[in-house]
Parts: sequence; C-alpha cells; structure tokens
Amino acid sequence: MVGLPLGAGGRSMRGRGWIKALRQDEARWVRARIAELERDLMAASSKGRHGRFEAGHELRTAKFRLERLEECIAETPGEADR
Repeated sequence: MVGLPLGAGGRSMRGRGWIKALRQDEARWVRARIAELERDLMAASSKGRHGRFEAGHELRTAKFRLERLEECIAETPGEADR
C-alpha cells in the first residue's frame, strides 16, 4: 500500500468515504451474484435436487449479506456527508 498516509501504530489511514465505497462495491457484486443464482434456479437445469438446494442456500445467504451491507452503507457517512 504505497503512498497511503500512516496513522497511529503505522496503520494506513483511510476515510469513511473509502469504507463506504468498499461496501458499495461489495453490494454491487452481491447483487450480481443474486441475479445469477436466481437465473440459474429459474432455468431448467440439470443440476439435480442437491445442486438446486446448494444454489438456494447460497441465494438466501447472499440476500442476507446484501441486507446487512445496505444497512451498513446507510449508517456510514461518506466524505460528502460530513
């Protein structure tokens, strides 16, 4: 991590805006994965019962993760919010 200012203890300092942007990027990725899983489940697939169960479990997990990310994003002030 070249070029980042260092704070107490030698750790790099990053603002809330960076953290919020990181969460927003992760939320975009999770939304794309949810869409992919939903398409796979709706399509006639040869995955079999176990494969659909696995996809359904991953879909539920992804939706839960997205909900938590959206809550975190809503509560995190960005650089422009200060």
